[in-house]
Amino acid sequence: MACDELTSKLNRRLQIEEGGEEPAAMNEPQANGAEKPTTANADSELGAKLLRRGELNDGVGGHHQPSMKVFNPYTEFKEFSRKQIKDMERMFKQYDAGRDNYIDLMELKLMMEKLGAPQTHLGLKNMIKEVDEDFDGKLSFREFLLIFRKAAAGELAEDSGLHVLAKLSEIDVSTEGVKGAKTFFEAKVQAINESSRFETEIRQEQEEKKRQAEERKQRQAAFRELQSTFK
Repeated sequence: MACDELTSKLNRRLQIEEGGEEPAAMNEPQANGAEKPTTANADSELGAKLLRRGELNDGVGGHHQPSMKVFNPYTEFKEFSRKQIKDMERMFKQYDAGRDNYIDLMELKLMMEKLGAPQTHLGLKNMIKEVDEDFDGKLSFREFLLIFRKAAAGELAEDSGLHVLAKLSEIDVSTEGVKGAKTFFEAKVQAINESSRFETEIRQEQEEKKRQAEERKQRQAAFRELQSTFK
């Protein structure tokens, strides 16, 4: 009986909270003194549940929204050139079959098979675990870039799956990215000292786009001129 009464009270309180009913005075039956402790316990449990629900609605405790911080690979991974990062992004998207911006276990399995270095199920899980910073069991693009950072810094074991992935990816991070630095920290210093390289690469991309646009205009003008000769 106490359980049914608690359920009824909870449903009614939730309806009132959601605007489904107007609150009404509730007369507690007090047939005898034995029911009072049960009713008090039920009210206490109900109050705790409603308080918990309020905390979740207010974002206090329990579930937290994921961070909305914007990830910029060019500023966070300055040891790599824009071309290298674009190559890594192209490779990441190639194997992101689900188009959800993650590489899961099965997609990583397919990647390693296509690279000619198939891994066991346990080996694949260990590969993800080594760079899985948010413990979601899959690779984000940032975590994918961490593979190449670790490879460039010499932090991957020779026989590890991640080392094999970086080696077979055809993305050279041992020379251009870190200029042959012996350690990651030396590479980081080099990246800071060469900060102007980032701006230079952007200007080069813009100049290349401008040149292509100019060539396209010239081709269009030549085509229109050719058309006019046949009129």
